[in-house]
Amino acid sequence: MPLLPSIFSKFCQQSRKIIKTIKNSVKEKIPFCLNRSINEKVLILIDTCDIKAFIINILYQYVKPYYIFMSKNDYPYQKEDALIKDENTIEGLSDEILSEGRIPEERLASISKAIHERMARSSQHIKEPDNIDIPSMIDHTLLNPKGTMDDIKRLCDEAVRYQFFSVCVNPFYISRCKELLHETRIKVCTVVGFPLGANMPDVKAFEAQHAESMGADEIDMVINIGALKERDLLLISEEIAGVVNATRKRTITKVILENAYLTLEEKIFGCLTAMKAGADFVKTSTGFAPSGATIKDVALMRYIVGEKLGVKAAGGIRDRKSVIRMIKAGANRIGTSSSVKIVTET
Repeated sequence: MPLLPSIFSKFCQQSRKIIKTIKNSVKEKIPFCLNRSINEKVLILIDTCDIKAFIINILYQYVKPYYIFMSKNDYPYQKEDALIKDENTIEGLSDEILSEGRIPEERLASISKAIHERMARSSQHIKEPDNIDIPSMIDHTLLNPKGTMDDIKRLCDEAVRYQFFSVCVNPFYISRCKELLHETRIKVCTVVGFPLGANMPDVKAFEAQHAESMGADEIDMVINIGALKERDLLLISEEIAGVVNATRKRTITKVILENAYLTLEEKIFGCLTAMKAGADFVKTSTGFAPSGATIKDVALMRYIVGEKLGVKAAGGIRDRKSVIRMIKAGANRIGTSSSVKIVTET
């Protein structure tokens, strides 16, 4: 009998060594890190498919990984997409732009040129990479005001069956989703200030805090769009930071810009402000505006946030080819209510 405790002890020691090695090397191996501590949210690179499930189970227990990519080459971000390279940092540029409240015409022109070049690159090869795991990048979404508990049950069943990253639901359904998904690794995402974004900042913070207390793992918040158009960046920054701080950095915060209503300059200001305020993602749309995600907007958002934040494409994404294009343009999360259709397309 003493043999069993001895074996278990050795297994635990080896597991701790593996986890420590991953923690120490993850930032070097993966070209994308969230604005979180390594123990809270970690991006893990796994190159060996055969032991993926085993490693995932251990890591979800100990280091709480946030994304799992099968290969470094799968990730669409490229270093040349960063807004400023080498001698100038993104942070330095964002301070300058945000303080001045404007972007020089020549800078806007250079950004537009870079975006068009990226779009051209991403559209050259529409063929889907062999080892990309699309379901693990999808927030399976039901935000329809007519949604019922039966619809929520179906949503969660589908998420389990196809192994989507999360379900995204209105706050009323958070608790029910947690009950249905409690024995799975699937996250529960909800919305704040949705869909218009015109709530008071303290109301958004309360919504976020209450959502987290009910079990939400991620929050997609809509910014005050009118304030952004008026360049009231202080208000935008305060409401984003309010949501981030209200959840005590245990919950992922995605900032919805609602790009359909914004100019190029406003989109840049929105991305930079979200980055400065401590958000984890920028997101294209609510799905309730006149238009949703576009390749151009996703390419722009990735170009601006570089490796600092995630980019979620959402709104009007209904087929697999669109998903591939969004990923190639720079998205690393997809929000859609057509998830099942997308993953079952041949």
